[in-house]
Amino acid sequence: MSLEQLIINCKKNDAQAQSQIYKLFSGKLFSLCLKYSKNYTDAQDNLQDAFVTIFKKIDQFSHKGSLEGWMKRITINTALQRYRTVGVFDIVNEDQIEDVAIEINEDELSLDFLLGIIQELPDRYRLVFNLYVLDDYSHKEIAEMLDISTGTSKSNLARARMILKDKIEHYKTQFNSQSL
Repeated sequence: MSLEQLIINCKKNDAQAQSQIYKLFSGKLFSLCLKYSKNYTDAQDNLQDAFVTIFKKIDQFSHKGSLEGWMKRITINTALQRYRTVGVFDIVNEDQIEDVAIEINEDELSLDFLLGIIQELPDRYRLVFNLYVLDDYSHKEIAEMLDISTGTSKSNLARARMILKDKIEHYKTQFNSQSL
């Protein structure tokens, strides 16, 4: 069955079509949930909630752009919704923001290590870092999504980069001392 037909059937609440859509996209969307969740269990909950919303709002999908892109936006918003009410962001003055560059040598750092240290970031930093660096949202879009100022978004990104830079430098120091 084509994707187009699956969407039509989902709009009719066809459980088999919903199951097919779930099978097609759950892996990618779960990876997305992992980026925006504290842990594996929260990611599973976010995925479940996202699919409930997706199937509830499938009538709103207008076929402008891809279904996957539309579903990703819902999934990210679902995961972020948990943080909006908790107030995990620091409000700061934009003048206090210092941009930090991170030097990465792919021979020294594995992807698993990098993903691990990103996952260890405090929620407010991890969310902004993922949205800006990994998912290519602007600070204005992040501010709107998280109900924060653009200055807070910029500050949290800078702090995330600082923490990551410190962890990478610490790792490199250990790596270099072990190889001597």
